[in-house]
Amino acid sequence: MFFQIKSYLKFLWKSKNEHAVHSPFVFNLLTKCFYDKKPKSEYKLLENYRKSFLENKNFIEVTDFGAGSKVFKSNRRQISKIAKTAGISSKRARLLFRVTNYFQPKNILEIGTSLGLATAALALGNKDAKVITLEGCPNTANLAQNQLTKFDCNNVDLIVTEFENYLQDLQLKLKTQTENFDLIYFDGNHSKKATLAYSELLLPTINNDSVWIFDDIHWSQEMQEAWEIIKNHPKVKVTIDTFQWGFVFFRYEQPKEHFIIRA
Repeated sequence: MFFQIKSYLKFLWKSKNEHAVHSPFVFNLLTKCFYDKKPKSEYKLLENYRKSFLENKNFIEVTDFGAGSKVFKSNRRQISKIAKTAGISSKRARLLFRVTNYFQPKNILEIGTSLGLATAALALGNKDAKVITLEGCPNTANLAQNQLTKFDCNNVDLIVTEFENYLQDLQLKLKTQTENFDLIYFDGNHSKKATLAYSELLLPTINNDSVWIFDDIHWSQEMQEAWEIIKNHPKVKVTIDTFQWGFVFFRYEQPKEHFIIRA
C-alpha cells in the first residue's frame, strides 16, 4: 500500500493534461476521447451489468493463476465483492468504452476476463469487432459468459485457458498465417515476468495502429519495472501513463514520446 501511495504522489507531481501536450495524435486522443464528457447510452448498460453482480451475494471458488490478490485471502469469494474490488471501476469501464469507440478496432484481445466488466466495455465500444477474452478460472468464466449473453455482447468469444497456453498456441499459428490484434487489454497476471512474456509473445500480432493497454502498471515495484521496460522497447513509439493504465502505441510515423496524463 505504501508503495502505491508513493507512486501516486509521484504521478500527481509529474502528470499533465491536454494543455501540455504538443503531439496532435495524443492531443486529439485526450480531447476527443479521454476527456469526452458527453453522455452515452452504453454507459447505462455497463452500469446495469455491474449492478447485477454487485447485488449477487453468492460465493464461488476462484482458481487464481496470477500474482494473487491484495484484497482476498481465500479462493472462496463473494461475487458482489469481486465486482466491487477486483473488477474494473465504473469510470474505467466508461473510458475503455470510449477508447474502443474512438479507435474502432476490428480484432480485440483481452487477457483476463474476470466477471467481464471490461469485456462488456470492449464489446459495446465496437459491436462489429471480434473480441477474444481469456479467463483461467472456469467458475468465473461461466458467470461472465452468462452475463455477456444476457447483455447481448454477442461479439465476444470467451476462452477458458491458461494465458500462456493460448499465447504459445498463437505463436505456432503465426508460423503459417497472419494474426493481428488492433487492441489488446492486459489484465491477467500482475507480475513482471508474465507481463513481459505476454508482451513478447504478442509483438508479432501488432500493426501500425495497434493499441495496448496495461492494467495496474503501478500495482507493485515489479509491475512498474515491467512498464519501464515496455516503454523502452524499440518498437514502442508513444506511451501514456494514466497511473492505473499504461497505453502503448506502435505508430512508426511518431517520434518516441512518453506522456504522464491525468485521466
